[in-house]
Amino acid sequence: MADTIKTKYRVGGMDCGACALKIETAVSRIPGVSEVGASYTAGTLNVVHDDVSFAAIQQAIKPLGYELVEDGAAPRPPAGDPDHAGGAAHDHFELGDGPWWKTPKALLALSCGTALLAAYLVGLFIPSIGHEAFLLALLVGLIPIGRRAIAGARAGSPFSIETLMSIAAIGAVFIGATEEAAMVVLLFLVGELLEGVAASRARASIKGLADLVPKTAFLIEGDSTTEVPAASLALNAIIMVRPGDRIPADGEIIAGHSAIDEAPVTGESVPTSKQPGDAVFAGTINTDAVLQIRVTATASDNTISRIVQLVEEAQESKAPTARFIDRFSRYYTPGVLVVGALVAMVPPLLLGQPWDQWIYKGLAVLLIGCPCALVISTPAAIAAALSAGARRGLLLKGGAVLEGLRTITTVALDKTGTLTEGKPRLTDIVALGRDEADILSLAAALETGSSHPLALAILARAGADKVPVPPAAAARAIAGKGVAGTVGGAEYFLFSASAAAEQLTLAPEPRARIDALTDQGKTVSLLLTDSTLIGILAMRDEPRADARSGIDALKAINIDVIMLTGDNARTAAAIGADLGIAVRAGLLPQDKQAIVRELQAQGQFVAKIGDGINDAPALAAADIGIAMGGGTDVALETADAAILHGRVTDIAAMIGLSNATMANIWQNIAVSLGLKAVFLVTTIVGITGLWPAILADTGATVLVTLNAMRLLAWRPR
Repeated sequence: MADTIKTKYRVGGMDCGACALKIETAVSRIPGVSEVGASYTAGTLNVVHDDVSFAAIQQAIKPLGYELVEDGAAPRPPAGDPDHAGGAAHDHFELGDGPWWKTPKALLALSCGTALLAAYLVGLFIPSIGHEAFLLALLVGLIPIGRRAIAGARAGSPFSIETLMSIAAIGAVFIGATEEAAMVVLLFLVGELLEGVAASRARASIKGLADLVPKTAFLIEGDSTTEVPAASLALNAIIMVRPGDRIPADGEIIAGHSAIDEAPVTGESVPTSKQPGDAVFAGTINTDAVLQIRVTATASDNTISRIVQLVEEAQESKAPTARFIDRFSRYYTPGVLVVGALVAMVPPLLLGQPWDQWIYKGLAVLLIGCPCALVISTPAAIAAALSAGARRGLLLKGGAVLEGLRTITTVALDKTGTLTEGKPRLTDIVALGRDEADILSLAAALETGSSHPLALAILARAGADKVPVPPAAAARAIAGKGVAGTVGGAEYFLFSASAAAEQLTLAPEPRARIDALTDQGKTVSLLLTDSTLIGILAMRDEPRADARSGIDALKAINIDVIMLTGDNARTAAAIGADLGIAVRAGLLPQDKQAIVRELQAQGQFVAKIGDGINDAPALAAADIGIAMGGGTDVALETADAAILHGRVTDIAAMIGLSNATMANIWQNIAVSLGLKAVFLVTTIVGITGLWPAILADTGATVLVTLNAMRLLAWRPR
């Protein structure tokens, strides 16, 4: 047997759940196709097949009113195709490619509306041919709808919305309600047009993120600067970014200091100060000064490209609620046909009621029962939520993850790089007989040129405090002890506390200070000269600025928080005490995994947050694994979700997004089923007729889509 291939296509015009179901059904009937997945929210079609040609798949969906193109190309209606000159209800093409009023659906709705207005005028002035005029107006819209219904039936979807619409309209003609049938068709087409516009705008939200990256960049080669396409930038290329320009690639600053406005990508309202060595994202804005940046990711692998790719993949995976509704709708639509037939036939046959009156009501039931609003209720909300989260650095791998987040009861966090910055900072300087600035200046002189994390912490503090750093002669590292060198003619040593204890006897007061700092989980270095202690420096990997508020936000929604770390117990306990959380320290990767399993055995729904690499076993074991990291280093392979910008507060925000999404989904389901129930009752008792019935479907579909789009504006509390 030949190896199977997975191919991804773009589909022009797929903008509702019913569209996706029809395409899946049609393509799954092609010999050699083993698996099909269509996502109207992403506009994609994934096909697992043996050796099926592009033409075969295109031929399967073209009669349904859709156009297939290779992934990466832009879908367009086929030139000269009469079906697409004025499509039917689901003759959907990408509305984002041009003004909505120039789309085939808009032209068809306009043609039908114009024909209906002309028929009304003819009936007003020449009543004898008014019926025929309305019949012609009806056919303008109904013929394309009927053709789609026939094509759908041949492709394996006989119970489509086009089928229900065609039966209702044709039946209305036979009982003399031609004028009302024409109005119903027009309302149907207008409703579908509005649905397409709303869906297109929702889909354009994530595509708009890709547009944040400028098309060109200024490439530095030797002494010259050339404007080149941003997509052509290679790894390690050096680019110049002027004040006010968007950064064209992920990179690392190598020259210049500036404030970077990251709001377009992260939603962060305050510009972040950046200096050489700091990472920057494509699409963010350089506000202050000229920067030189070394490119660290190609255009296809930069942060924004990864976000877009991840969100599209997430939209292609269906949430549990969406899968249930899909299965339900397969039985629901045939059931509507049965109910409509019973309403039309039972009262006349058993109760002697008028046939025309009850056939009319039965036809109205068909329109009320169209499943579009119900089918779209979940995927529309999921798609909008995934897009909203992505724009704020919250990346989720699919609807199942988004739904599952709301059930979390315990959050287990790694320490280094998750709760803390992941690099030590100089927190304390104790000067003994000298100024603090002198102690810092001497320590920085000894550490100049070192890449050790503690050395970098001292040098960073010296730079921040703007203290002078004199040159050190004969600077050297002493294995297991520290560093030494000569500054201003005097020899100095920067040793660990234990190494310094070998050189001199510490007085009680300095010893007490050192012990206190050590109890706080800090690493202590001592500055000596002539066997005399002149300074104490303490460093620690400090909690992130928002760590405490992030943990408080989780506790506020009744979620337990625990720290799982491989760090030593003293340091972990100090950080845990500062943050007010329980601590399990000295853990190996398998120990973290075992604790996650232990919590699950107690009935807890566990989210594990870590760096996605060292915590891989625990991330995989957790109910939901969340990688905490920045840029393209986020380890999405193991995790179910990622917090792109490393904010601890984003954990609670991600759970809040899940709650908001599920509330939106239930609102959508209530609207779609509630309107149908109301109009079903009013139709059977004779209050409403055909044209209000169609509002129960297309109106509900538009309301559901617009309600889901509210999630695009979601922001964390």
